[in-house]
Amino acid sequence: MSHTYEELKKKNVADLREIAKDIEHEAVQGYTQLNKEHLLKALCTALNIELHVHHEVKGIDKAKIKKDIRELKKKRDEAIKSKSSEEQHKARRKIRYLKKVLRRATV
Repeated sequence: MSHTYEELKKKNVADLREIAKDIEHEAVQGYTQLNKEHLLKALCTALNIELHVHHEVKGIDKAKIKKDIRELKKKRDEAIKSKSSEEQHKARRKIRYLKKVLRRATV
């Protein structure tokens, strides 16, 4: 039976121990003594499941946007040194906008 991380995370400790009982892997040795957090990690290791969900960005050039954000951060730092509040504000707003674009494109 195939399991996902989210599915395992929602189960209680008793259910996780039932799953671990049928698995012969060194990661789940002593499963009866493990708490939920450690048992979940051991099960993921034994079943080759990622411990977290990887998000993908679709429809935009993520590398270019991140490069633009880094450049804007440099401009913001220069504006802070020169005490130009208007330039700081413009840079911060643009950084915020680009981060928002990245989050919206994340699937």
